Amino acid sequence: QVHLVESGGGLVQAGGSLQLSCAASGGTFSTYNMGWFRQGPGKEREFVSGISQNGGRTDYVDSVKGRFTISRDNAKTTVYLRMNSLKPEDTAVYYCAARRLGNFFTVYRNAINYSDWGQGTQVTVSS
Repeated sequence: QVHLVESGGGLVQAGGSLQLSCAASGGTFSTYNMGWFRQGPGKEREFVSGISQNGGRTDYVDSVKGRFTISRDNAKTTVYLRMNSLKPEDTAVYYCAARRLGNFFTVYRNAINYSDWGQGTQVTVSS
């Protein structure tokens, strides 16, 4: 089982930046496809960004393209989400997710493809 712990959330003004971290323990991190999802108030959980096992491929939901950057450090078993130019509509609980035994090159956008989830970290963007 993979244990995931998110950190870095908080309250920020519109236009500001935050960097989320997700530290993983258990298993072999470099073989996990990783993703970030979010769930805003009254909304369903949605895909935000994903990254392949070696970081060579990334993907983003259209609403965050050009503002968010996902990265990973396999030596530190951590995945990051750098969020710039934050907007009030980015307010949500952000979840880190891991998929074991995935395809090396694939970025998974669907939540059902992920087997392990963190507890989430709150991001609140004030206008």
